Amino acid sequence: MDRSSSTERFQPMTSVMSGQGVEVAPDLYCYTIQIVNVVFYGFAGEGNDWVLIDAGMPKSAEKIKEEAEKRFGKNNPPKAIILTHAHFDHIGGLIDLLEIWDVPVYAHELELPYLTGQKNYPEPDTTVEGGMVAKLSFMFPHESIDIGSRAHELSNDHTVPFMPDWKWIHTPGHTEGHISLFRNEDHAMIAGDAFVTVKQDEIYKVFTQEKEIGGPPRYLTPDWETAEQSVEILAALRPNIAITGHGVPVEGQWLHDNLDRLASEFETIAVPDHGKYVDGSK
Repeated sequence: MDRSSSTERFQPMTSVMSGQGVEVAPDLYCYTIQIVNVVFYGFAGEGNDWVLIDAGMPKSAEKIKEEAEKRFGKNNPPKAIILTHAHFDHIGGLIDLLEIWDVPVYAHELELPYLTGQKNYPEPDTTVEGGMVAKLSFMFPHESIDIGSRAHELSNDHTVPFMPDWKWIHTPGHTEGHISLFRNEDHAMIAGDAFVTVKQDEIYKVFTQEKEIGGPPRYLTPDWETAEQSVEILAALRPNIAITGHGVPVEGQWLHDNLDRLASEFETIAVPDHGKYVDGSK
């Protein structure tokens, strides 16, 4: 497997939630690594089957492994790793994890080129309207990684491997192949970065994890029109629980009201006033 700066370059950013986990549902556990969330799907217990959704920041594999062992026991790898997308903060620990666990990795077909060394993401947009994180985003890796034959395309029937009753939903805009996951039984949602619950471009709010609905991170979103359509799709599903890639898990009336507001006022809340990818200029 080919290493790149997307998994090798440690990012010196953190939040008050780093190292903390929240059981959002009996089989859904959200664990924060620095400024990003990973999700453990599966009922806690020694030897129970489980799935990892996303793989955290660069150099985070050991923390993910340790947390998994607390929840599911030692020598019990996940059945699979599902990726909402392949930005550096969602695949940072992936290569190191695959050296520990011999498991398949699933992503949307449009995301596979970023996992097989064929294509790099656009560089972060430091000119975009926003706070200090946006200005510092030039430090963030955008290179692809190559995990070779471990990368697998999600099925066209929208089922999710080893996650019965869940379906994947194509929610592009932040990336071409971004997906979110949804379970109809309890209207639980794993949204990735299709929307977030913290103002991700402001350092103070990222650190404090102040709860606030927002669109995808501005400095890494190249297609705002499609991003808006994705939020509208997710809002129409009326999730009761949502774990986003950044920010605290949310539920109930707060989630309903704020996700509806984001969908109806997306241009005001989410779309920056200026930047490389605003107004269709790409």
